[in-house]
Amino acid sequence: MFLKQPLLWFVAILSVPVMASSAVLTEAPRAAKVDFQVVSPHGTRNDPYYWLRDDTRSDPKVLAYLEQENAWYRQYSAGYQQLTTQLTEEIIGRVKQDDSSVPYRKGDYLYYSRYETGKEYPIYARKAASGGAEQVLLDVNQLAEGKDFYQVANLAISPDQQLLAYMEDLNGRRQYTLRVRDLRTGKELTDSLSGLSAAIAWSADSKQLFVVQNDPVTLLSNKVLRHTLGQDPAKAALVYEESDNSFYMWVSNSQDNRYVMIQLGSTVSDELRVLDAAKTDGQFQVLAPRQRDFKYGAEHLNGRWIIRTDWEAPNYRLMTVAADKIGDRAHWQPLLAHSEQIFIQNFELFNDYLAISERSDGLQRIRVMPWQDPSKAYYISSDEAAYVTGFDMNAEQNTTLLRYTYTSLTTPPSVYQLDMTSGEKTLLKQQEVLGGFDKANYVTERVWATAQDGTRIPVSLLYRKGFKRDGSAPLYQYAYGSYGMSMDPWFRASVLSLVDRGFVYAIAHIRGGQEMGRHWYEQGKLLNKINTFTDFIAVTDYLVAEKYAAKDKVIGMGGSAGGLLMGAVANMAPQKYRALVAHVPFVDVVTTMLDESIPLTTNEFDEWGNPKQQPFYDYMLSYSPYDQVSAQAYPAMLVTTGLHDSQVQYFEPAKWVARLRELKTDNNPLLFRTNMEAGHGGKSGRFARLAETAEEYAFILNLLAK
Repeated sequence: MFLKQPLLWFVAILSVPVMASSAVLTEAPRAAKVDFQVVSPHGTRNDPYYWLRDDTRSDPKVLAYLEQENAWYRQYSAGYQQLTTQLTEEIIGRVKQDDSSVPYRKGDYLYYSRYETGKEYPIYARKAASGGAEQVLLDVNQLAEGKDFYQVANLAISPDQQLLAYMEDLNGRRQYTLRVRDLRTGKELTDSLSGLSAAIAWSADSKQLFVVQNDPVTLLSNKVLRHTLGQDPAKAALVYEESDNSFYMWVSNSQDNRYVMIQLGSTVSDELRVLDAAKTDGQFQVLAPRQRDFKYGAEHLNGRWIIRTDWEAPNYRLMTVAADKIGDRAHWQPLLAHSEQIFIQNFELFNDYLAISERSDGLQRIRVMPWQDPSKAYYISSDEAAYVTGFDMNAEQNTTLLRYTYTSLTTPPSVYQLDMTSGEKTLLKQQEVLGGFDKANYVTERVWATAQDGTRIPVSLLYRKGFKRDGSAPLYQYAYGSYGMSMDPWFRASVLSLVDRGFVYAIAHIRGGQEMGRHWYEQGKLLNKINTFTDFIAVTDYLVAEKYAAKDKVIGMGGSAGGLLMGAVANMAPQKYRALVAHVPFVDVVTTMLDESIPLTTNEFDEWGNPKQQPFYDYMLSYSPYDQVSAQAYPAMLVTTGLHDSQVQYFEPAKWVARLRELKTDNNPLLFRTNMEAGHGGKSGRFARLAETAEEYAFILNLLAK
């Protein structure tokens, strides 16, 4: 680590009083400045707001400052509270409150989830496939009662279907506790382990659970434990420990439940270890040893592994190996060749068919291929210009029926069932959108902006039918652009509240994602990261030049790594945006990446670079939003965070806002809201999350009304 203790800490901290909710603030909060030297092999930087970092989340001075910022937010937003209330009711009013998912079959049961009117959380249930009454497996509303935050993750039914294992999180920090429920009695077992990731796998006899334990300081997943039900959880056996802190780790069962799988992955390398789920005391075997710049993942079908890999295939290809030949990739045999135009994203296995999720021309499509005659492969068709198809729950391999999802900016999420033999499609469910929604009132379009280096950037647009391209419309532009995560044109009911008020909604498919293939990601990370930011700005320029938007009504929004995007754009082109919204933003890039005690830092070196190395230090410093704040005019800004965020620590946006307040030369509002009970994902209830969206929209609409 390269962080030193603060200088003259005891003399420099100002006492920040906790503001009563009724107090009237005459000016925005100003954080104290305390010299703190951040040392690296390439120089020392003074960070006067480092004192806002409190890993215990209990320092009275830090909490008082955050509360004062919250008070400033409440005071400002009180001026448009009626609009916020209207938007909240409007957005929640589109939700069919007593909704349920499409049941899927696994073994003897049909499993599904459902919501009840007025309830924040789902109810997980099942019915016997042969018919009968509903059995409630888990009512999350009951579990969440009396708690400020509650989340259930990764429910896993035992192979004998008599037990339910699940993970719960009480503060949004994504450090889970294992719970096990006996479905015969409805009682919770005494088996409980804490400090875990959300991963769960079962042994074939339903007597053992495999879980992943996190390091208590860095929160990195580094140990796989095997717990035998009924035994002391403290005696859970260590079956694997990862020593390389650049790898994430997960455990799961193979789709056919034949294997327990330990999936290890870094930005540039993967390794899969597998164990016959019936051999509870057996040893995990490596499918193929890890190697830098070699990624792969696999699933099992009828005695062989099907492998998706980038080995000599940047856009990935599929290969196969017999289950008794694993351990050396030299035994792998080609199955589906690499294509320069098609990125293979995922696949599903069936006894008679292979289904492949692919990306080409910025769209996500599904190809179905019969094992016996690959020449008869075909794509699932669509009539829309921009859309997304993906796999739904396909729990069994011995079927000719494929469940998949379909959506677009105008089409609510839909679940289809495809008979892979006949090609017949059946709509099983389409999300019902209340409030008078009619997709015929909206238009989606795919356009292409040109980046400063000549690269064409796809952009998905949504606007109201009858929209006039005359340069007068407000624009709400969203992007992410990191980790190879593609931001597809999914239907988003809440954004209709902007579109119905004349906005154009744009998703900029900028580099750093994988919308256009693996090269799209490679061109937006490490020493190419600035492409992500300039692409976003180029999309704004294009939409304004083409008169989709008014130049003084452009709103940018991004979260997490997309919040980094907002921070970089704020420094690089502040005059082009009326407002920027940055949710849980990663904005203190260099200081965070120098500190390996901060959760997840070491996993990220191959994404952002290791600042202990000179080229990366200089490059990261050149765009780090916190470090590049300067004395200039900035757009209006809304910044949010969660006190318990483990992905992007709350003190990054807190420091960033403090420096912005110190240096910015404008009078535009700068609002900073900290959720004191939540983490990276915000509030846990479905209506509470929608209310947060309404607060964001009210901030935007109030600005444009002035």
